[in-house]
Amino acid sequence: MALLRTAAIPMGTPCPDFDLPGVDGRNHRLADFAQARVLGVMFICNHCPYVQAIEDRYVALVRAYKGRPVQFVGICSNDPATYPDDSFENLQKRWREKNYGFPYLQDLSQDVARAFGAVCTPDLYVYDAGRRLAYHGRLDDSWGDPARVTREDLRAAIDALLAGTSPDPVQHPAQGCSIKWR
Repeated sequence: MALLRTAAIPMGTPCPDFDLPGVDGRNHRLADFAQARVLGVMFICNHCPYVQAIEDRYVALVRAYKGRPVQFVGICSNDPATYPDDSFENLQKRWREKNYGFPYLQDLSQDVARAFGAVCTPDLYVYDAGRRLAYHGRLDDSWGDPARVTREDLRAAIDALLAGTSPDPVQHPAQGCSIKWR
């Protein structure tokens, strides 16, 4: 499996619009999350070992912000014909099993991933209330071993936005499996 790092995207870039089917049976659009002061968009999938390594940590992070003006959404843009683990039915199964606590969407056309500039899974984005990019990078500083985490970059970015300040401008790319393009 080829290891990729997230691409550099300028801070302040507007959040691309989207309208995608969720595993909950509803379509979800960017406008649906207008009330959230902070929006976390996570390009994830079921099969990637890099996603699996941080999955419990991002699910816990989502739970930590429950009841606060923060919304998360997961998007799978992989081609399910190439990776059946990433089929809609398997996305539904994973969402239920892991009790994600956020909408999990499928981007079959892959247009949304391209609009965001996503290249790998996980690829994590945080947008401010004006839906301008405020963070793009890793979850924390130890993708493979939760016991070795010393810096929670994604949490720090969200907390900064909630406090009315800007996240640290020094951002470290996430690493993971390539999006499985058609």
